[in-house]
Amino acid sequence: MTFISKTMFNRRRSQLSHLAVFVMLALNVQARPANISALKDKHPNTSKEDNEILPPDHLNGVKMEMDGHLNKDFHQEVFLGKEMEEFEEDSEPRRNRKKLIEIFTKVDFNKDRSVSAKEMQRWIMEKTEEHFQEAVRENKLSFRAVDPDQDGHVTWDEYRVKFLASKGFNEKEVAEKIKKNEELKLDEETQEVLESLKDRWFQADNPPADQLLNEEEFLSFLHPEHSKGMLRYMVKEIVRDLDQDGDGKLTLAEFISLPMGTVENQQAQDIDDDWVRERKKEFEDVIDANHDTIVTMEELEEYMDPMNEYNALNEAKQMIAVADENQNHNLELEEILKYSEYFTGSKLMDYARNVHEEF
Repeated sequence: MTFISKTMFNRRRSQLSHLAVFVMLALNVQARPANISALKDKHPNTSKEDNEILPPDHLNGVKMEMDGHLNKDFHQEVFLGKEMEEFEEDSEPRRNRKKLIEIFTKVDFNKDRSVSAKEMQRWIMEKTEEHFQEAVRENKLSFRAVDPDQDGHVTWDEYRVKFLASKGFNEKEVAEKIKKNEELKLDEETQEVLESLKDRWFQADNPPADQLLNEEEFLSFLHPEHSKGMLRYMVKEIVRDLDQDGDGKLTLAEFISLPMGTVENQQAQDIDDDWVRERKKEFEDVIDANHDTIVTMEELEEYMDPMNEYNALNEAKQMIAVADENQNHNLELEEILKYSEYFTGSKLMDYARNVHEEF
């Protein structure tokens, strides 16, 4: 079962009759069980602090979401790191241009006024580490919230009480019922999410298993990218959701088929051009490392590992290729400013004005 469901992207509707074989595969899938995002939507009054004890919908610096969607913000996350918030769409273009020039000078490690793939790789690894450290800082606060006796360990029951309290249940009543081993009257959706979280909880419990999570294990529970074992578990969950024939591998048809559980009636769902094109390209060019038209769990795990240096180098080359207008396999300042929207999400006006003077 997948835990997280990202809000569906705005879709440009159009039927792709020439991909009918993929449509037929999509029509046979069943809707997903309840997920955490759905619960958050059902409880709009839930505070940010409450939601911080739940695995997040989105993992910064990871190429795929927990529900199998491609991370649309990945390039910006690994280029900007913790500075992402500084490039807001409504911020002043001249300020953004100046900030982007500053970033360029930092990426250009050897100061030759161009960025090579190796320099971009080094930068990507640094920015990914920033996301990791931010997750560690946030985890300290989240762990304190679920460790009421401050003994450095959290039991499943302690977490369960805090989780249900964040969903509007009376914390004292829930704690008393759990202590007396009495039945909790939960709606079906909440129960399913709780069971999913329990599976995830025990996966994060490092051997020798003691059914308790310390702060480091709780970090893996919330952020599977911090643990090889939990990253592997996350990959298995994604494959299980997308794998329609149950062989433990993904074909292109399975990978680009409609996301399961996004609509009640799959027959009524149009296929989106961008969804198919983007996922097809990612599958063939990046994820399927040996180009045998099949993606194994091992290949998907390698693809999703944010600290994989080989992936970072490939990503660096792809990012350079997007803006490399003079085809010299490096990035110049003019190029990165011209393609600022790709790197920062913010489009700069008059990007080339006084570039050399400012630089």
